Amino acid sequence: MSKKELVVSAIKNGTVIDHIPADKLFQIVRALDLKDCSNQILMGNNLTSRKLGIKGIIKCQDKFFEKEEINKIALITSYVTLITIRNYDVVKKIKIEIPDAIEGMVKCYNPNCITNHETVLQKFKVIDKKDIKLQCLYCQKITKIETLTFL
Repeated sequence: MSKKELVVSAIKNGTVIDHIPADKLFQIVRALDLKDCSNQILMGNNLTSRKLGIKGIIKCQDKFFEKEEINKIALITSYVTLITIRNYDVVKKIKIEIPDAIEGMVKCYNPNCITNHETVLQKFKVIDKKDIKLQCLYCQKITKIETLTFL
């Protein structure tokens, strides 16, 4: 019989972002502005994972993420599992997916785009979910994962 122990302690209510590729953990922390969150946040990185080899995990006490926040995570990495915890029990577990369209959360890479000069809602069509390529609906330019900037 093998001994199991929690590397990161349990939370009573909130959200767990699990199976984060280790090299993506801090990108997610930045994109979600977790440094400014007043809730208790537990993070672990370079943890052993059968699925990934090593992984990251984020546990946010009393925080339940909105659709826009989940979409930000999906753009960074769609490997994660989002787990909702209530009274220490898992009530929902979902594999996040990259949406077909993105609105109001990413800056267009084209410096001449109208969205970078006027108060216009940024809108993108996701044209490549594997390599993350977003096409601006205004200027038609492509924003790639390497040039992705969250608002």
